[in-house]
Amino acid sequence: MQDRKDRRVHRSRTALMAAAVRQVTERGTTALPVIEISEAADVSRQLVYIQFGDRDALLVAAAADLVERELMPEVADSDASHHARLLAAARHFARHRPFYRAMLTGSCAFPMARALNRLFTSLITIAGLRAVFGDIDEATAYDLAALITGGTGAIVNDWVIDAADPLDPEELADRLLHVSTVLMTSRPSLTPATGGHPR
Repeated sequence: MQDRKDRRVHRSRTALMAAAVRQVTERGTTALPVIEISEAADVSRQLVYIQFGDRDALLVAAAADLVERELMPEVADSDASHHARLLAAARHFARHRPFYRAMLTGSCAFPMARALNRLFTSLITIAGLRAVFGDIDEATAYDLAALITGGTGAIVNDWVIDAADPLDPEELADRLLHVSTVLMTSRPSLTPATGGHPR
């Protein structure tokens, strides 16, 4: 009995997230009535509140789910080159531009950016950061991972929102590769220079 209930809950959550992505993509906005999303998912409006709390939480969950299902397997592939992983990310965001553009300019932009940054930060290891920056402590590694994912996110967000159509995933991947190469090869000092400013 519990297993059947769990399957129903999973099906309704999946249907609501898919409907949310579809509706935001088609309408170009996150300012959608909950009833429209629930009707598109063929579930009751009350399920949105029961399972997600509110519309924006549903939209953030839908964005995170889309990234986890479609993008994370590609960018987490350690056998792929750095460029191939960046290109996979750029192609994903280009393919879903109407959805992400609406999300990045709508009411849930901040929580969505935080959720995606957490997902992408999970790909950065302390060992990987130490290979680039030397023997750094865990707190510094955490901050560097946040800086890297947040900075990369800012570049991707600007590209998704403002770049001319059609988006060029190769161009973005090359930009990100260049920035990461500069960062990894310059090995900036992690101690402040005289005057208190980083070198």
